[in-house]
Amino acid sequence: MKAVILAGGEGTRLRPLTLATPKPVVPIVDRPFLRHQLDLLATAGIHEIVFSLAYRPERIQAVFGDGRALGKRIHYAVEDTPLGTGGAVRNAVPYLESTTVVFNGDVLTDVDLPAVVEMHRSSGAAATLVLAPVDNPTIYGVVETDESCRVRRFVEKPPASEVTTNNINAGIYVLEKAAIERMPAGVPYSIERSFFPGLLERGDLMRAHVHLGYWIDIGTPEKYLQAPRDILRGRFPVSIAATRRDGGWVHPDAEVQPGAQLEGPFYIGPRCRIAGEAVIGPDAVLVEDVTVATRARVSGSVLWRGVTVAEAGRVDGALLGAGVRVGACATVGAGAVLGEGAVLPDHSRTA
Repeated sequence: MKAVILAGGEGTRLRPLTLATPKPVVPIVDRPFLRHQLDLLATAGIHEIVFSLAYRPERIQAVFGDGRALGKRIHYAVEDTPLGTGGAVRNAVPYLESTTVVFNGDVLTDVDLPAVVEMHRSSGAAATLVLAPVDNPTIYGVVETDESCRVRRFVEKPPASEVTTNNINAGIYVLEKAAIERMPAGVPYSIERSFFPGLLERGDLMRAHVHLGYWIDIGTPEKYLQAPRDILRGRFPVSIAATRRDGGWVHPDAEVQPGAQLEGPFYIGPRCRIAGEAVIGPDAVLVEDVTVATRARVSGSVLWRGVTVAEAGRVDGALLGAGVRVGACATVGAGAVLGEGAVLPDHSRTA
């Protein structure tokens, strides 16, 4: 069994962070995002994966290569023009053999994937969808099922008076290759709006697995900031490659000088340098090569590779792209998103 990861989107909601770095490889604590999906696929014994790419494919290929370093076999199906979610899956057909797991490339979840695959195989379904309950289904397309978890209907953004379920498409599917091959090749095509409704019209069996555990779409700054917090606080379990210390994690290659104050939870990555009297945490993620000077403070934020926070600078509840420099006595406030190489001058502050 193989998998297809739909990783071709431009990540427009996360800009400016994704202007240079595609969303599938933005760092989530100690690894690029798609590593988390590869780890989940491994629980179902899936180690051969097709990355379906369109936006900056070379950046993703540079991170994962052929997959051998991770014990995987990775193929790349690159679109010349965007083909949509269905067209992207169809574009991967030359690499597929039979039953295929499909992931949207922006979903972080702890779904029991082996159980989903087993349910799919034992039922003989053409397609099995993972569903997730949400608080407000009126802003999504909901999926109606019967008591046997057979999919009955798709309803796009129902008004509150007509809501019959709060279960939405979670962006994880198990599909038979024969069903995938029914999609038109080489043209834009939607798996949600065309392929799945078409299977229902044909009378094909579609099953659903309702996942009640962790599930998040990292596609907005708010959700992207939430995901590492959830990992640090144990709401999404991850084995972080670092040493536990003071309620957080410090990579062995990081330097934390005496007098630095660490407030858990936090993550300090490789080659980071934390000066004495600096304060790190809570909920701070310093990905790698981050320098935090004396009397500076970082909390509730994610700082990418090569960020510098000068003396008495402050970063609170923000996202900082690679190579950002926060000047002395400058403040980056909650909700700020600074793109790669941005400079906040000394004694300045974001709105």
